[in-house]
Amino acid sequence: MLSVFTFLIILSSLWAVLALWFQAHWGIAGRYLFSGLWVVGSLLLIWLAWKGSAWLGIGIYVIAFAGLLFWWNSLEPSHDRDWADDLAHITTGEVQGSTVVLHNVRNFSWRSDQDYDTVWETRQYDLNQLASVDVVTSYWGIPAIAHILVSFGFSDGRFITFTVEVRREQTEVFSELGGFFKQFELAIIASDERDVIHVRTNVRGEDAYLYRVELSDAAMRSLFLAYVNQANRLAEQPRFYQTVTANCTTLVFKMMQSIVDGLPFDYRLLLSGYLPSYIQKMGGLQPDVAMAELRQAGRITLRAREAGHSKNFSRVIRQGVPGWR
Repeated sequence: MLSVFTFLIILSSLWAVLALWFQAHWGIAGRYLFSGLWVVGSLLLIWLAWKGSAWLGIGIYVIAFAGLLFWWNSLEPSHDRDWADDLAHITTGEVQGSTVVLHNVRNFSWRSDQDYDTVWETRQYDLNQLASVDVVTSYWGIPAIAHILVSFGFSDGRFITFTVEVRREQTEVFSELGGFFKQFELAIIASDERDVIHVRTNVRGEDAYLYRVELSDAAMRSLFLAYVNQANRLAEQPRFYQTVTANCTTLVFKMMQSIVDGLPFDYRLLLSGYLPSYIQKMGGLQPDVAMAELRQAGRITLRAREAGHSKNFSRVIRQGVPGWR
């Protein structure tokens, strides 16, 4: 029994220390203090249990951990923080028949991560002109992980891209581990395609790939409206980002599940870098084109860097992409 108790204390203390570390708002000294106190206290209780006072040690730890859980469950997401400039707003939309008016569309001109022109716009789109859907995967590290963007094209030549973002504060840096511990909120942002792809390929040095998705007109329309509805709900009710269950891939999958019946869950929904092969398996990419060819032809990184701030950015990056002429 003592061995089991010791194991459970060590395991739960690991979670507790990380929760205190990522949620401590008392500066670096406070993080070390409260995390350290938990470690020392847990070790003392283990020692107490092994010295013959097992029930006392167990009882004190259970009470302390219950108090920690009460504090943890009291943490609520918020829209009222000092957000980074590019995440200052969440897009919202009004649907009036076939017309959608989007508010807070981001259209920054990026020169570096610290040097940019801040522009938020209101734009109007006619769903009857919705002509295409593309998925963009942007990689910054290992091949298994990518950021997912979904870009909608219209017959008038305009593109609007939706991105599900970790909503960072001014002083925050993204952490995958912190995403398990309520460190960040979620944001859904509609952005000019030149903004949201350019900042990743040209400014942050990421490697991006674009794939034309095969969807019916009705499915494209439903997906666009699903993004608008999700963004509106998120603007009304803030939500925490969660590295596995609430991220840029799982939210898109949940929206697609409501549109396409029978979509199965797959490990590639967690390893988002492999999402294109999942879409291909579901028949959503160009038929009779091998995945290797789709990936090679869909690599837009160099074309995006060459296009820079060109008004023809969207046309240039699609040159040679299967499904686009």
